Amino acid sequence: MALHVMDEANRCLGCKVPQCQKGCPIGTPIPEVIRLLKNNQLDEAGRILFENNPLTTVCSLVCNHENQCEGHCVLGKKGAPVHFSTIESYISTTYANKMTKGPAVSNGMKVAIIGSGPAGLTIAVILARYGYDVTIFEGKDKIGGVLRYGIPEFRLPKSVLDDFQYRHIELKGIKFRPNVHIGGAIGIDDLFRDGYKSIFIGTGVWKPNALHIKGETLGNVHFGINYLNNPDSYHLGERVIVIGAGNAAMDVARTAIRKGVRFLTCFSLTQKVAASHHEFSYAQLEGVEFEYNKAPVEITDEGVIFKDVEEHEDGSLTDVPGSEKLYPADSVIISISQGPQNRIVSTTTGLAANNRGLLVADETGHTTRPGIFASGDVVNGARTVVEAVAHSKIVAESMHQYMQSLVSDKED
Repeated sequence: MALHVMDEANRCLGCKVPQCQKGCPIGTPIPEVIRLLKNNQLDEAGRILFENNPLTTVCSLVCNHENQCEGHCVLGKKGAPVHFSTIESYISTTYANKMTKGPAVSNGMKVAIIGSGPAGLTIAVILARYGYDVTIFEGKDKIGGVLRYGIPEFRLPKSVLDDFQYRHIELKGIKFRPNVHIGGAIGIDDLFRDGYKSIFIGTGVWKPNALHIKGETLGNVHFGINYLNNPDSYHLGERVIVIGAGNAAMDVARTAIRKGVRFLTCFSLTQKVAASHHEFSYAQLEGVEFEYNKAPVEITDEGVIFKDVEEHEDGSLTDVPGSEKLYPADSVIISISQGPQNRIVSTTTGLAANNRGLLVADETGHTTRPGIFASGDVVNGARTVVEAVAHSKIVAESMHQYMQSLVSDKED
């Protein structure tokens, strides 16, 4: 592994204007990291990676590298780009094993983090570095949010998240309250009552989008985000239809194949799937079939009735009359993205959401109620992990500035 990593590192040209770094949503200093590795300064390279991105180990595994760092590498114009994902994974994993430092010196101020997905974990780690007393409230039993309950094991091993919890949560003195839904027994006002100076909401998007067609409530129909939560609890049969063709649908399809489904077809409304080329290629390689320009009409106990749609140059779609056809399936999984739950908004005064149910927040994370901040999917809708981390770094600094202003006001 190390030899392969060094081979990749030695291919790097060390560009003065690194396009790879420009292509990274979080601005990872890729040439500097590679230079340090080549100089046998792995620990320093690891320190820089984690300082820039607390979820660097995760991102090395799940990022869409083909469109980001590796997709911008100048070597990729005529051949293979430098595979920085491999380099990042090796450095971050190796360095993580040495991370045993305890909590920072406390500044005496408490912060509440609601949700432990990419956004919440990023905020928690950064604010803990500043000495805040951080408590994470999570509705499920373990940390990770979409990382643990929405990304399959074969893409992101749970052991990576377990190690993160030990090194970045437990060792740093961050408190974790599992199985707690804010907006239920405990509300936002209760947190302020108990001395939390600011609150971050990063609850993600867990409410599946429905098709609103006949048959959607039948016993053989499931939603993709629910299936990925715990695939082993489902008995899908041999033949499965997945409605949707985005990255989440690819995760659903590839997971179902691994769980024993023999025939699986993804149906796309358009001629081009929404998933990345990388994910689409892997799905094809693993035996997933695809149907294009198909719109679901009705779901039955025997399968799904689809109709053909014609796609025009302007992107509009029109139905093809008389094209309805039943495609047989033992089970049907709907994977057409998802939206936010509204439990917190409905129980908190002064907190606004838009017409999609997403929290209203400015670019620095300030919501419509002072002291409450938000970022990640609950603000922007379903996005990538690295985009959530990048935005949350900005929000963490905004929260820090806000809480320090409280100290200044008190001193004045």
